[in-house]
Amino acid sequence: MMKNLRRVSQIVFFLFFVYLFIQTEYKGRNELGLPVRLFLDFDPLVALSSLLASHAVRAVFLFSLVTVALTIVLGRFFCGWVCPLGAINTAIGGLRMRRLKPGRSEGRFPRWRPVKYYVLVFVLVAAIFGWNAAGFLDPISLTIRSLAIGYNPAINKIARSALEAGIGFNIPLVSPGLDALYTKMTGTVLSFNQPIFRQSLFIGLIFTAILGLNFLAPRFWCRYLCPLGALLGLIGWKQIGARVANDKDKCISCRKCVVACQGDATPFPPGEWASRECLVCYNCREVCPASAISITAGARNTGDGNVDLERRWLLASGIGALLVVPAIATGVQRKRTDPSLIRPPGALPEQEFVRRCVKCGECMKVCLTNGLHPTFAEAGLEGLWTPILVPRLGYCEFNCNLCSQVCPTGAIRPVTVAEKQKIHIGLAFVDKNRCLPYAFKRQCIVCEEHCPTPEKAITFVEEPAIDERGAMVILKKPVVNPDLCIGCGICETKCPVIDRPAIYVTAINESRAEENQLFLKI
Repeated sequence: MMKNLRRVSQIVFFLFFVYLFIQTEYKGRNELGLPVRLFLDFDPLVALSSLLASHAVRAVFLFSLVTVALTIVLGRFFCGWVCPLGAINTAIGGLRMRRLKPGRSEGRFPRWRPVKYYVLVFVLVAAIFGWNAAGFLDPISLTIRSLAIGYNPAINKIARSALEAGIGFNIPLVSPGLDALYTKMTGTVLSFNQPIFRQSLFIGLIFTAILGLNFLAPRFWCRYLCPLGALLGLIGWKQIGARVANDKDKCISCRKCVVACQGDATPFPPGEWASRECLVCYNCREVCPASAISITAGARNTGDGNVDLERRWLLASGIGALLVVPAIATGVQRKRTDPSLIRPPGALPEQEFVRRCVKCGECMKVCLTNGLHPTFAEAGLEGLWTPILVPRLGYCEFNCNLCSQVCPTGAIRPVTVAEKQKIHIGLAFVDKNRCLPYAFKRQCIVCEEHCPTPEKAITFVEEPAIDERGAMVILKKPVVNPDLCIGCGICETKCPVIDRPAIYVTAINESRAEENQLFLKI
């Protein structure tokens, strides 16, 4: 019964995660219900690493204490019953577990068991010294980012192509039904527009490789690499509410419990059960043919087969973080801002922003114009996969503040639409060598037409000129007012010079950075 209850719990929480993931999308209005960040709110690793890196306590971090309290009683129940990545790994790892035979191979890598604890030490020490690396490896952040940037574009493309192909056949009754279905799915299950992200393939392949590790050992990531699992294992190692005991008088040494164990917690031999590795999956009790295994509150004589953590490797992990943090903090971006580093409106000053951002990708998924993308080298290694606006691909919608609604750590502070409309995230410049009126004496007013500010930040200077036919014309040449331009990028997105737009936006003049201004303030 408990095994089936655990399966139901995994399915329910995974479906809830998928529902929230779908909800984290523009729905035709500038407000969201519950975004998928709800899972991050209950994530102790995100809360702890953000606290250590930014030295700021947010009220939302209190939700993670619920997970901590339950873990003290039940052990790593979150890994076995709640975690969406754990549910995916369980489903895939089950294919491997069915092929395992007692006495031959349990798919275990005993030398890898301490690795997740060393990873945890590295992450926490790095956070203490200002680099929030938890987002790269935290399973919730990892899953959201991978699905949003790596998988969601492909899923959207496949679904759209299939529906469009069915509609194109013009089959009576079928095609109209598919057309209605397509309309209903757009903006609900599917994005309003086909999402396209830089590094989509790269991030998707990383997640695919993580899932593929299940064929080496069931739940390989959870057993050997997950820093959140390590943290929960340390918090709940007493596991007073669900301890495993193997009665050595009843045990027939069949090893079926070891094969079925999802966490490599060694329920056999008796007395070697490792509480820190146990995922409370109840598999061991269910498969035992001799009923030798019991799981009860405060069970006695359960033994302690917990992983022995070598001091030299713990020390090496901490020292490694100490060496890496200053190394990545001496990049050129610290001396001179990359012009393409245009952060979302509401983003904190750069160093504080990087300390808080957990690279979950929620702001990128929710951006209705597909303008937010993960960084690669623009912000250095410490800012890898943090969001930037890429105006060539999408702009910052003037009446939208969705990205500030979904950020789980406050890296993008909550702002109202009215406040957001006054925030400068960059400044537009006209390339006179490519602009049609300047370079080719042809009329073009696209950038001014699309400029959203109440008092147009782009205006015209009218000058007489002779066009290519020898006729006298009055050209309207665009000029940018730096006091009014907020850097939203719509002018660059809509510019008809499509390969390299004749008007472009850089990060200078952003409101959040006094040092990154175009003019000296006197």
